[in-house]
Amino acid sequence: MPVSVAITGTRQTGHRDLDWYASLFRRYLAPWAPDARFYIGGAVGIDSLSLLWLAGNTQSQITIVVPGTVEQQPAEARQAIERCRDRIGEIVELGAAELRTPAYHARNRWMVDRADMVIGYPLADTDAGGTSGTWQTINYAASQGKPRLIVPV
Repeated sequence: MPVSVAITGTRQTGHRDLDWYASLFRRYLAPWAPDARFYIGGAVGIDSLSLLWLAGNTQSQITIVVPGTVEQQPAEARQAIERCRDRIGEIVELGAAELRTPAYHARNRWMVDRADMVIGYPLADTDAGGTSGTWQTINYAASQGKPRLIVPV
């Protein structure tokens, strides 16, 4: 049975180049890719970078999850989704009325609730007690007893 993996990570990715992220994804996503369904938030940063990498380098099933609609996502994220449209199996628009912290937390919980495990890419200089969405998602997965692979960026 395929494993389902929720990906969570920082939106702040400009401190590394694209080759660095490609190498990171080869190491930590590729081993799961042959039999995996990936749940990815439709935001910028790790979400868009992992989507582009998975779509271009694997045959994995990909589900994009957004708190509101795809049209409400930043331009860079919409472009990544459009570029990978033929590789995305499903786009889930949760329809939040306001794109505020509670909507993003609801999206993250939705992904974790459907995943067998979580791969998190937090900023390297944040601690596990942090309040970022990445740590909120990782900690929610822990509260659900789900395995977590934490890869600081």
